[in-house]
Amino acid sequence: MKFTIYQNSLQGPREYNQDRIAYSYSKDAMLVVVADGLGGHRHGEVAAQFAIKMLTEAFQRLALPILADPFKFLTDHIRQVHDAIESHAMAKDMLDTPRTTLVAAIVQHDELYCAHVGDSRLYHIRDGRVIFRTEDHSMVQKLYRNGLIKKEELLTHPERNKIYNCVGGDVLPQVDLATKRALRDGDIIMLCTDGLWSLLETGEIAAILNEGAVTDTVPVLLGVAESRADENGDNMSVIAFNWGGLPGMQQVSTATMPMDLTTTIMGPFTIGNSEGSAKLGDVPDLSDEEIEGAIAEIQAAIKKIPK
Repeated sequence: MKFTIYQNSLQGPREYNQDRIAYSYSKDAMLVVVADGLGGHRHGEVAAQFAIKMLTEAFQRLALPILADPFKFLTDHIRQVHDAIESHAMAKDMLDTPRTTLVAAIVQHDELYCAHVGDSRLYHIRDGRVIFRTEDHSMVQKLYRNGLIKKEELLTHPERNKIYNCVGGDVLPQVDLATKRALRDGDIIMLCTDGLWSLLETGEIAAILNEGAVTDTVPVLLGVAESRADENGDNMSVIAFNWGGLPGMQQVSTATMPMDLTTTIMGPFTIGNSEGSAKLGDVPDLSDEEIEGAIAEIQAAIKKIPK
């Protein structure tokens, strides 16, 4: 495999960052994950951290060098994340279960497998045009789909921040699987939270990303979004990659990678701009002891996943 990849997460005007991002790859497969902890529920960042840790740990264990069934992997492990969050909430006697959105993609044999829960999105861009985008599990999307509101109302409707499907909570998540998609050299895949896409037009996203390597274009995308955010803005998180061997790009090549090795890169979490960094323990309404307990719960949940 050859690809150029970039990830970043900006805190924006929020008190803390509830987004989590990561990617992991073996010789012949790659997993990319974005999770957006729900701010309306306490400790959304814990739910997002569960999602990132459990999916990447499972991928490291099973993608040697490919997954036998990527869609089954995504469905099973997203549901296991949900169960782990529920177990954690019960063990801690939480009145409100942590919740998160999730979008994940697996690439192997030049094919893209995508699953999502909530309103974090995946975009597939080819030749400067978005040829596929996941459909949000949001109230406004449901209203639009049923013909009750117009397209131009999607970003301004009072219900625009409400979703009906998430990981964590009382209801088992509906894991939405996109049709398997063939990738070509030069294709661009972007996964992001609503804090980014809500400030950008679809055509604008495609045009900016089409300008070159994601290492150059994604910072531009984030800069444009930041310039439009107001005091009510959200965290902005994104992972994007250019697929295939393209001239002039700084690439990852797995050609010489051992069959039984995987690499995982957890995303940075910045405070306001790319020069700052926020740690998980910096969340103001979560004590160090609670964070350590949550991480211990995550590790214990990971060990319980069938091998």
